[in-house]
Amino acid sequence: MTESLPVARTVDHGFAKLMPDVDRERAWLLTVDGAPQSYVDLDEPTHLEFEYARRLGHVLDCVGEPGRALDAVHLGGGALTLPRYLAASRPGSRQDVVEADRALLELVVEQLPMADGAGIALHAADAREWLEKAPADSADVVVADVFGGSRVPAHLTSLEYAREAARVLRGDGVYLANLADGAPFAFLRSQLANFAEMFEELVLIAEPGVLRGRRFGNAVLVAARQPLDTAALARRTAADAFPARVEHGAGLRKFIGTARPVRDTEAVASPEPPDGAFGIG
Repeated sequence: MTESLPVARTVDHGFAKLMPDVDRERAWLLTVDGAPQSYVDLDEPTHLEFEYARRLGHVLDCVGEPGRALDAVHLGGGALTLPRYLAASRPGSRQDVVEADRALLELVVEQLPMADGAGIALHAADAREWLEKAPADSADVVVADVFGGSRVPAHLTSLEYAREAARVLRGDGVYLANLADGAPFAFLRSQLANFAEMFEELVLIAEPGVLRGRRFGNAVLVAARQPLDTAALARRTAADAFPARVEHGAGLRKFIGTARPVRDTEAVASPEPPDGAFGIG
């Protein structure tokens, strides 16, 4: 067996490294400018290493009937962790992946090739611009995991952006986003307020310590027009190796408080994480 060696390359938006996992034979960690972006196990694409990725996976597992093929849009590509997960867990799914960094996409496809017939189309484009051109009512899920460095770009944090996501989703579609914030949660509350304008159902999934304001961390925002199976989500996230809490209904309305939607003219990127918040040990 030949030893897997790290691969490092300058890409369009930083310096990317692919590092093999010594504990899993064909698993790789992708970092950009030192920040962990993705983890992929080519032999076991349903293995989700990162806590936030597992939470996104739990939500995807609860969309529609188990195993039903989905039409999915992924804003942000990374190492294509969740597209690979959906292709394995829901065969026949049709997926579009939108990644602004063309050189990063090329690196990932070259070093971590996808299975034949995976049904994953790759687009080197800006997420918002691609979404604005996408057909209405064309997706079952839109998954947003877009970070410029360690921050969500401002043009993906506005009410107008939320409106485009809602337009592309079908009536029973679900929007999921990986976000990051810390107390007093001005950014996270504004994002929830944006999506509350477009969707009747909202869910927030995060570790209790993050929600209590003890530390900066990831939170998964889920939005839908039809009721979500929050009980199933709560069971899955509570049973995780790193348990999370599922907030919805009155508890989530209390969390949003007086936050108001943010328009394009005033939108800002998500906050800069404190040093060491997402580093590699």
